[in-house]
Amino acid sequence: MKEIPEAIVCEGCDAVYHRAPLHEREIARCPRCGTELDRHPGAQQARILPFTVAALIMFAIANLFPIVEIELRGLRSQTTLTGAVIALAGEGMSLVALLVLATTLLFPLLQLLILVWLLVPLRHHRRVAGFAWLVRAMQSLRPWGMIEVFLLGVLVALVKLSSMATVLPGPALYAFMALTVLLTAVLAFDPRGFWTLAEGATVAAEDASPSPEEAA
Repeated sequence: MKEIPEAIVCEGCDAVYHRAPLHEREIARCPRCGTELDRHPGAQQARILPFTVAALIMFAIANLFPIVEIELRGLRSQTTLTGAVIALAGEGMSLVALLVLATTLLFPLLQLLILVWLLVPLRHHRRVAGFAWLVRAMQSLRPWGMIEVFLLGVLVALVKLSSMATVLPGPALYAFMALTVLLTAVLAFDPRGFWTLAEGATVAAEDASPSPEEAA
């Protein structure tokens, strides 16, 4: 199949247009149905890799340190997210434990790892094998990452428990807050920007390779 990088297809009505260069903050829309065709990425392409690395660091802190510490009648108890999943499974709520594990651990971690796997080679003008499949997989995982829902549930629980016991927020709770903000910024990146980065990387790699005359 021949690729035509200068063409763009409307996702709303399948009309084909010639891709025009956009200035900063400009958005191209389909004149037929109004669907967004393309937008200028601005500084997103430069920020997404640092944001992803920062999100991975926050993810590690959020899962290695206690979320909260509860003190009731002289007894203290603290737990991590992994400990909460194990406790749910031990109480016979295996399905709930599996959902928490998938939506707050596995799927967000997979998204971040795929992003790093895609972006680091692009910084060196290389495109990894299975690039298209990985971008689609990351898009499929987006709706299943629910760290913000988990954080909201934790905050509601803390408010209710504060009247019955002494509740001390742990490092993981602050890490979850930072992770929610970082994930929002990272996942707001337009997936079409990956193809723009990939096209630029391919061209840069071709330009960097010596011609047959220079090699001789």
